[in-house]
Amino acid sequence: MPESTPSSSTTLQTSGTEGGRIALAGRSLLGGLLMGIANVVPGISGGAMLLLMGVYKAFLDGLADLTSLRWRSLSAWLVVAVVGFGALTSIAFLAGPMKWLLVTYRFEVYSVLIGMRLGVIPTVWHLAGGKRGATRGLWIGMGVGVVLTSLAAIFKYNPDIIGTAGTSPAMLFFGGLIAASATILPGLDGSYLLMLLGQYVPVLGAIDRFKDGVLARDFAAISAELWTLVPFGMGAAIGIAGVAVLLRWLFKKYPAPTFGLLLGVLMGAFIGLYPFASYVQPAVGDVIKGVTITAENLASIDKDDWKLKFYSPTLMQVGISIVLIIAGLVAARLLARLDPEERQVQ
Repeated sequence: MPESTPSSSTTLQTSGTEGGRIALAGRSLLGGLLMGIANVVPGISGGAMLLLMGVYKAFLDGLADLTSLRWRSLSAWLVVAVVGFGALTSIAFLAGPMKWLLVTYRFEVYSVLIGMRLGVIPTVWHLAGGKRGATRGLWIGMGVGVVLTSLAAIFKYNPDIIGTAGTSPAMLFFGGLIAASATILPGLDGSYLLMLLGQYVPVLGAIDRFKDGVLARDFAAISAELWTLVPFGMGAAIGIAGVAVLLRWLFKKYPAPTFGLLLGVLMGAFIGLYPFASYVQPAVGDVIKGVTITAENLASIDKDDWKLKFYSPTLMQVGISIVLIIAGLVAARLLARLDPEERQVQ
């Protein structure tokens, strides 16, 4: 892969016109909305959503500039602001309906996501230099990425090995730090790590109660949730900023292994997106995420925390899944063509 790469200013110059910035803002908003949904649904990567919308590298550049207090590109800062707004809006208002949709129509939604993942792989392969840029570093990075996401899938399909952790401010800060760091990498999922720490449900519940408190102007409820959200948010902010700086440095110094890692995590994530599995209601005595199920707490266990059981799909389900995979792939390729110049993210 060539060592010399276009600068960030060259990368975003196509968005310098007013029309280009409006298009960039629109894609950034949609990317932020999708990223917000992905961050609360285990199995979906927030970084991959930005990559699909063609704003991933611009988002990294903007975050890195913001962290170092530099002003290199108005477009990059615009992307950060709009993506952030979209993600927060999505988490607050769309996460619940999307979570219900995914749990209720699992194989349909996961089929679309598989197609979208397939659709973004050619883009990343092109960014890595294509066949001519398939260096040893690229293949090594791909191998590491596949291993990482394969391990994440083990935790997804085997919730018994997911332990619990305290929700002290220090642990919440740590949870936000590593979950946000994983979110930036396409293919990795911060929700997985929160599940490993036993913080997924507490944090999601705190966000929902905080939103309800804001809408009801219940300041007591708002302040009560701040003990959870403030340390978690501080960790998340530091994690996102730190990884953005690191990835921009890696893109500059080691482009082939870095893009190989992105390819690997994108491909390895297919394991966690296998569509033909259903949620099985736990029985008294089962252990879910370190909690023993009793008759008293059985009704309080969310469906998305139930164990997944693979099943043999019918011919009709296979056909529907194939159609939806193709639809997701076509959608991803169309999104990639919204602004081809923006795809030159190196």
